Amino acid sequence: MIRAWIPVSIAGKFNLVSAVLRFHGKNVPIGDSMISATNFAGLADDYFPTTFPEIVLINPDGTAITVQSVYSKVFSICFAVWATVACALILTFIIIYFTTIRELRDAKRLRDNVYLSDKIRSPAVYGVFRPRIILPVGYSEENIEYVLLHENSHIRHADNLWRILGFITAALHWFDPFSWLFLKVALSDLELACDERASERLDAEGRKRYAEALVDSCRPKNVFVSSFGGAKLRTRVETILSYKKITVLSSAGFALLIAAVAYLLLTNAG
Repeated sequence: MIRAWIPVSIAGKFNLVSAVLRFHGKNVPIGDSMISATNFAGLADDYFPTTFPEIVLINPDGTAITVQSVYSKVFSICFAVWATVACALILTFIIIYFTTIRELRDAKRLRDNVYLSDKIRSPAVYGVFRPRIILPVGYSEENIEYVLLHENSHIRHADNLWRILGFITAALHWFDPFSWLFLKVALSDLELACDERASERLDAEGRKRYAEALVDSCRPKNVFVSSFGGAKLRTRVETILSYKKITVLSSAGFALLIAAVAYLLLTNAG
C-alpha cells in the first residue's frame, strides 16, 4: 500500500525493482537527489514535469524536422481514462458505504456500542470513527462473548479504516490486477489477525467454542465492514484450533524478515 501511494522512492542496491527493470523499464531520477520514480513503460525522460523524447521526421526532400512526441498525447488520453474509472469506483464505494450505514441507523441498542438489527445476518463492525458492533436479531447468546472478543479487536486496530484505504488504493490502481489480488489477501489477513489475537486470550476449550461460533456466523457480508464470519472459513478454523503462541525467537526472526522485505519492496534501483 505504501508503494502504491508514493510514486517515488530512495535508491537501493538490492531491491525487487532492480530485477524487474532488467527486462523492461527504467528509473528516472528526480533532480540531483537519491529519489527516483520507476518508469515501467520506459518512455519518459523526466518527471515533474513529465517530458517525453522528441521524434525526428525526415521530409521527402531529405530535410529533418523535430516534432513533439506523440507519447504526450497518448498518455493524456490514458490519464483521462484512468481518472474517469478511478473516480467512478471511488464514488461507487462511497455510495455503498453510506447507504449501508444509513440503513442501519434504526438498530436497537443492546449495551454499550452493541446493537441489534433485523437487516443483517452476520455480526459485524460498522463505521470508522464511531464504530458499532451490530448483531442480527435473535443471535445466539452463547456466541456473543466470542463475537465481541473478535469485533472489539477490529475496533482497537481500526480495521474498517484500513479496509477503506485498501479499496481506495485498489480503485486508484484499478488497471493492475495485482492490486485487487493484494486487496483480497489483505482483507483475509485482517480476519486472521483478529482470530489470532482472540485465540491468545482463550484456552483450548475456548478456542473450540470460538471456532464453532465462527462457523455459525458464516454468512454473506458487506466488504466495507469487519465481519465475524467470512473469508477463508476453513483456514481460519484450522488456524484457531492449531493455535500456538509465538516465541520470542520466532518474533525476532519475523521482524528481520519483514525488515528485509520492506527494504526490497520500498526502494528503487540504484
